[in-house]
Amino acid sequence: MRTLLNRKRTLSRKRIVFATAAATALSMMVSLSPAVHAQAPNPVGANAEKYGIAVVDVSYIFKEHARFRATMEGMKKEMESIEAQLKADRDKIAQTEQERNKYNVGSAEYKKFDEDVARMMAEFNLKMTRLRKDFLEREAKVYYQTYLEVVEAVGYYAKRHNIGLVIRFNGDTVDPNKREDVLREINKPVPWQDNVDITPDVLALLNRDAGQARNPAAPPATQIPPR
Repeated sequence: MRTLLNRKRTLSRKRIVFATAAATALSMMVSLSPAVHAQAPNPVGANAEKYGIAVVDVSYIFKEHARFRATMEGMKKEMESIEAQLKADRDKIAQTEQERNKYNVGSAEYKKFDEDVARMMAEFNLKMTRLRKDFLEREAKVYYQTYLEVVEAVGYYAKRHNIGLVIRFNGDTVDPNKREDVLREINKPVPWQDNVDITPDVLALLNRDAGQARNPAAPPATQIPPR
């Protein structure tokens, strides 16, 4: 009888331990579920994996790419600073021209100021060309590197969801009163698609680490890490 009672007590303790462990595991799963399902389903891309074909709006991604927008905003402020420098130089040239015009044409003083104006104009044009060329080259690099990131994110998402083909399209709404909108709509490569738009998913991949600083001149990552 004592042995039987001991066995029953042992079994009861095991059941309690098992039940406690199960409850703990269940609570952990519930607590982790929001993190696992943090990203809401993308209804406009619901059929992409079904058909193995998807479309992506690259232009829209560029508009909403957080790091790209921040970089371009910084470059816009830099361009404003450059324009301010050039304006100061132009004002200085204008002041020199005013000083020159105080003297008679052909006088020694006029010739001296005229030479100064010519020299300052030549230096100004060289400076303006150099600054704007450097700015446009760096801007082009930012665009290209961001495009590589987009392509990389598209490839990562496509492989992860068994999508064999991703076609670029434009999802902007059309204003029938604007000729450029109508022409864009007529010439777009995808006239119709059945919920295979993975643009929101790709954008989420690109923006999830938007808070991390990145050097625009640095090459893009070779692989987007899984969540």
